[in-house]
Amino acid sequence: MTLTQVRDLYAPPDWHPGDHPPMPTVVGRGRKPDVFACGYCHYPNGQGRPENASLAGLSAGYITQQMADYKNGLRKSSEPNMKPPALMIANAKSVTEEDIKISAQYFASIKYKPWIRVVETQTVPKTFVAGFMHVPLEGAGMEAIGQRIIEVAEDLARTSLRDPKSGFIAYVPIGSIKKGEKLVINGGRGTTTMCVTCHGQDLKGRGDIPPLAGRSPSYTLRQLYDFQSGARAGQLSSQMKESVANLTMDDMVSIAAYTASRDP
Repeated sequence: MTLTQVRDLYAPPDWHPGDHPPMPTVVGRGRKPDVFACGYCHYPNGQGRPENASLAGLSAGYITQQMADYKNGLRKSSEPNMKPPALMIANAKSVTEEDIKISAQYFASIKYKPWIRVVETQTVPKTFVAGFMHVPLEGAGMEAIGQRIIEVAEDLARTSLRDPKSGFIAYVPIGSIKKGEKLVINGGRGTTTMCVTCHGQDLKGRGDIPPLAGRSPSYTLRQLYDFQSGARAGQLSSQMKESVANLTMDDMVSIAAYTASRDP
């Protein structure tokens, strides 16, 4: 494939067609000029990338509700210049109810696979943002991680070609996984609601409550922040807003680090 073909929003590269069911038209082709193929950003197998959601294994009901929230202005990003959420809002306003039903059932039928390798560290490669992701800056050396999550491709060349079998490394601060465990399992002694209460003891979700285990910590952190800021105000958001009200950024980084480190 040429790079132009790889970057076609209406024809996502499908390097491993035997790894997923046949893609419905809305997933594999979209509809020009205003409905991008779902499989482009989220990959044909639903594994997704740090800048967007992993849809594989989410319930059809949850996916459907999120599309409704995007369409009705109840879900956006706290960062107005972040393009992927803006693209989702535009798509949600252009797709039909049948498109949503078909794509939700498709992604819900696919099992999510281990995708993120979480590494606690004091230093990380210096990065810049390209293609909505952190990319190591060649020859620039290392820097302190601080209280950040830096998520990068395991194999940048393969990820640049949108290979849905090439995952990611998530660098997180030392000690964050243990701290996150306390917040997730027992609420940090009153700091927050125990995540396991709704998302399950194994963090693999319950019904239309989404799974958290093994999912992108960058994505999880953004969602926690969006609930706290009110950028996410859809169904069940009031419960989440209450849960995150007293969390610091350090708390949210730790929660995301812990949930990402769990076996999906």
